[in-house]
Amino acid sequence: MNELNIHIRASRKTDFNDILLVQSQAFGHNKEAQLTADLLHDNTAEPVLSLLAFDQQKAIGHILFTRVYINAMTTNQPLMHILAPLAVIPEYQNQGIGGALIQEGLNKLSQMGSELVFVLGHMEYYPKWGFIPDAKKMGYSAPYPIPDEFANAWMVQPLNAKEFTVEKGQVVCANTLNKPEYWRE
Repeated sequence: MNELNIHIRASRKTDFNDILLVQSQAFGHNKEAQLTADLLHDNTAEPVLSLLAFDQQKAIGHILFTRVYINAMTTNQPLMHILAPLAVIPEYQNQGIGGALIQEGLNKLSQMGSELVFVLGHMEYYPKWGFIPDAKKMGYSAPYPIPDEFANAWMVQPLNAKEFTVEKGQVVCANTLNKPEYWRE
């Protein structure tokens, strides 16, 4: 493969097809692409942060962060997000692109004032980027029960505070993501 010329930017409405293509290629099916499409059209997910990674002009990676709440969707809560999904097309995987998308996303979320970011993901990958395993131990339970053997896959990261000062409780995601099928293997 030639030398990579990677750049990351916020996605635009005109990028919609590229986003879905990246998601489909990365996962080998359309489940995450459909989830992404639904989340991008779900007003309960706002404010969203959607970033695309490019090599030259080719879209090769995508990450989406959507709004979450604690216990209920009320307006008097601090800004918090969940990362779902993260995708890099196969020929660009294991080259740091996913990590670059995560870091850029966390930086932008911090600038937006987001206080916490959650993820349900690979127990060895996400801690490299500052996510703390077993968010439930810190008082933040997932929208649906997570089996004990996967407790460390439910993670959290504080962005603008050294301590967890946000009210504890059950995370409530956007309507699209707040369904049991997204919370089990």
